[in-house]
Amino acid sequence: MTSSTLPPARKAFPTATILGYPRIGRRRELKKAVEAYWAGKSSAAELEAAAEGIQLATLRRLTELGLTEPSAIPGTFSYYDQVLDTAVALGAVPARFGELHDAEGRLGLDAYFTLARGNAEQQPLEMTKWFDTNYHYLVPEIGPETSFSLSSERVVDEFRFAKANGVVTRPYLVGPVTFLLLSKPSDGAPADFDPLTRLEDVLPVYAELLARLGEAGAEWVQLDEPALVADLDTPALEVSDAVERAYAALASVAGRPQILLSAPYGGLGAQTAVVAATGVEAVALDLFKGAVPSAEELGAFAGKTLVAGVVDGHNIWRNDLAASAAKLDALRAAGATVAVGTSTSAFHVPHDVEEETQLDAQLRSWLAFADQKVAEVATLASYLADPASAQAAIDEASRVIASRAEAPGVRRTEVRERTAALTDADFSRSDYAVRAAAQDAELNLPALPTTTIGSFPQTAEVRGARARLNKGAIDAAEYERLMKDEIKRVVDLQEELGFDVLVHGEPERNDMVQYFAENLDGFDVTVHGWVQSYGSRCTRPSILWGDVSRPAPITVPWAEYAQSLTEKPMKGMLTGPVTILAWSFVRDDQPLAETANQVALALRDEISDLESAGIKVIQVDEPALRELLPLRRADQPAYLDWSVKSFRLATSGVVDATQIHTHLCYSEFGVIIDAIDGLDADVTSIEAARSRMEVVHDLESHGFGRGVGPGVYDIHSPRVPSQGEIEELLKTAVAHVPSRQLWVNPDCGLKTRGYVETEESLRNLVEATKAAREVISANA
Repeated sequence: MTSSTLPPARKAFPTATILGYPRIGRRRELKKAVEAYWAGKSSAAELEAAAEGIQLATLRRLTELGLTEPSAIPGTFSYYDQVLDTAVALGAVPARFGELHDAEGRLGLDAYFTLARGNAEQQPLEMTKWFDTNYHYLVPEIGPETSFSLSSERVVDEFRFAKANGVVTRPYLVGPVTFLLLSKPSDGAPADFDPLTRLEDVLPVYAELLARLGEAGAEWVQLDEPALVADLDTPALEVSDAVERAYAALASVAGRPQILLSAPYGGLGAQTAVVAATGVEAVALDLFKGAVPSAEELGAFAGKTLVAGVVDGHNIWRNDLAASAAKLDALRAAGATVAVGTSTSAFHVPHDVEEETQLDAQLRSWLAFADQKVAEVATLASYLADPASAQAAIDEASRVIASRAEAPGVRRTEVRERTAALTDADFSRSDYAVRAAAQDAELNLPALPTTTIGSFPQTAEVRGARARLNKGAIDAAEYERLMKDEIKRVVDLQEELGFDVLVHGEPERNDMVQYFAENLDGFDVTVHGWVQSYGSRCTRPSILWGDVSRPAPITVPWAEYAQSLTEKPMKGMLTGPVTILAWSFVRDDQPLAETANQVALALRDEISDLESAGIKVIQVDEPALRELLPLRRADQPAYLDWSVKSFRLATSGVVDATQIHTHLCYSEFGVIIDAIDGLDADVTSIEAARSRMEVVHDLESHGFGRGVGPGVYDIHSPRVPSQGEIEELLKTAVAHVPSRQLWVNPDCGLKTRGYVETEESLRNLVEATKAAREVISANA
């Protein structure tokens, strides 16, 4: 790179930074503003004003916490999703949406939200997991026909807004290699098309954006390349070649900001050398999951700043500052120019643990949410400047971490003795053929049995009753009466619609994990610990801090009551052990396999009690099975072994006639189909509507032999699928999977939907199923 292509005023990288910050708002202000706009209750101007308020509050808070240097604060705000933001900036609109650009060639908010949520004619972009996290991103659709042009300068506008308010931020984009590696071929693309072949076509748009940012005064820009830490289908050498080409082009852009290439969620591995050889000025390494590079590897980074991600951005445990300081020392000893950062964006964790005053003080001392992580980064940056200045903080962190091991409830003898006594027999059931015959005789279901995934819409009345209970405005007896009224409403509706296997709708549950966490020992829950899952959807992950056991039945009374209202089978509904781990902040002081078995045994006790209460169908949801899959293939077999075993431990204590279901969503079924088969569930339901039944090809090629329900109703979008649309999906399913195995169901639970759209959609589902049964009968 020649001096003429360098930014005009080269500035050193800040000594302390983070890779991202929670963006939904401390009290979910963005969620409320976006949903008000969707509902037509506010204007675009009001939404923009709310977004600016959140951005300004973030700038002020991070400055207060010590990120005071120019470019220390990343501009990672998003109305919905960072991958969607990049797709819109590039103008990557699938042809099936028609023309969403305005007269000036721009994609505004309405076009942006159309891609995210769909419209009456078109389903939205597919959604799937973001690496090994519980965040979901929208999958771009790229083909030979995709046209790229600068269609949104929102990243530039947000930089200017921050600068006008006294803060020079570091604009953020998903990097070009990761953007294309995470994309899928468009509907019209050839069968062997690879979106990465369009790299040279997207780079000019990235270059134009970099130039605009440079003109606006940006000193640094962050290009996020997490795909470089994962083993993907694309060969590693092709990825390396793409990195070389991409960053050779971007480094040569005249007047550009300096580039921070960030590689979160793991170590760069084989991509280390190629990243080191690029013309970027800084590289952020995940040194929490990834190893500190060798001295030889570090030598290749000469002239670059290494942003050492020694503070975990993905979990909530207090940083071992002494261990982090040792990593920084190793980097400096090898001659590296070092700054301190988080391993990933901190948008995976809540804002501030100090707001959780209801938590036990000792437990709270073990935790670090986003604000505390910023403080840890600042402390470690202080250590780099003057080790003595940080010694007191390092010693205090070491003392607090040591106190965890001896705290009551962290290790319980009776729980550990039970897991130690497990044998192979605890993980297996009878052959499926034996079970299927017993279940057919017990349940007597029609072809293509219909069911739903579990939850029904949580109305304002249901949420209000829970809030009044928590405030003491109503007692437990009144709350129970109200929940039973709602259960009866749900059961009556399913009877009227004609469903075959019913659910009770889960009105008593605030969240599919938190509900269990509140009823199991070893967990605590937060009040303000919201984390973005996708779009405006937020969850409050529970804190799994100690050994787990079940002090009393949890779901049994509700299931028993619901079953008393109908002659049809009622499903007992549980969340599986892997999902409880994945959607909680899990203790980091023992192997995940041990924790999973503890949770599985608690669920096994619950399943036994459900069976004793007369529940013949029990669903144990594992939507997060794919989520925890390690990003490196070498690490995957061990994970799949213990995760599958934990599910089987939970479910293998039932008799043959009890039908075990499981549910997975947005899980890239084909990637882990062997593991899903290994779960040995009698029926597996999975997302398929948004991906337009792609999963049935995996089922067919694998020869999946048990019951399966590929979803026909995408509940993550407000659109109502027509009867004809569902019939087409069922026609595709029947063409690839024997009809005797097929179930008909939505993609996921209905909690986030409204009753009007839900009733219409479910009615279409049942009518489409009737039509499909007639076709099957006629062809028999």
